Amino acid sequence: MSINGGKRRTGLGPSPYRISLDPRAAADHRHVSPSADRNFEPLAAELAKCLPASGHVLELGSGTGQHVAGFASRFPHLEWTPSDPDPAARSSIAAWSAHAALPNLRPPLDLDLSAAAWNNGIEPGVDALLAINVLQVAPWSACAGLMDGSKQLLKPGGLLICYGCFKKNEQHFSESNAAFDRKLAAFDARWGVRDVIGVVTQAEENGLAHAAEIRMPANNLMLLFRRI
Repeated sequence: MSINGGKRRTGLGPSPYRISLDPRAAADHRHVSPSADRNFEPLAAELAKCLPASGHVLELGSGTGQHVAGFASRFPHLEWTPSDPDPAARSSIAAWSAHAALPNLRPPLDLDLSAAAWNNGIEPGVDALLAINVLQVAPWSACAGLMDGSKQLLKPGGLLICYGCFKKNEQHFSESNAAFDRKLAAFDARWGVRDVIGVVTQAEENGLAHAAEIRMPANNLMLLFRRI
């Protein structure tokens, strides 16, 4: 993953992911993240095992919109709502949504996990919340905000799914993860690879039970939490 200082995310600083305009889609403003292309299938395979048979999924930090458009197509029995604090990202999400033309894909919301009461205006009873590569590119307050909002939005038994690069007991899973952590910290001192223990603690303090920890390709993890 590479740092691109020219791409800004409102309230969260510049994105560390290379975002480029796909020349095949230049007319409709869809943007492409190479990492999103690479991890879509492994993510979809795991989501197929844990998502409910029906209901509403809210994605936080949807980025380009590639994932949510693909998930809405792969899981047509679910209603999908994307979100991102970056206006440029929301424009790309809207373009991917228009291209997909799916009845179960809603317009993107402007949500910033670092903002107080970011979930105001969203109807509670959400079946699942999804945060892909979000926690490491935001201040730690965004993790606290995510857990507090999850407590308020998720229905009892609802699922919070966090995916990304993590460490455990302050130990990285690979040297590449450690290098990525250093790069994040150098770019913005508030950013960094989060420790699983700290994330789990935040979740449990907000009434979310740690349900699973799944090893994913490229030394990533998927963390599952259920609202008690």
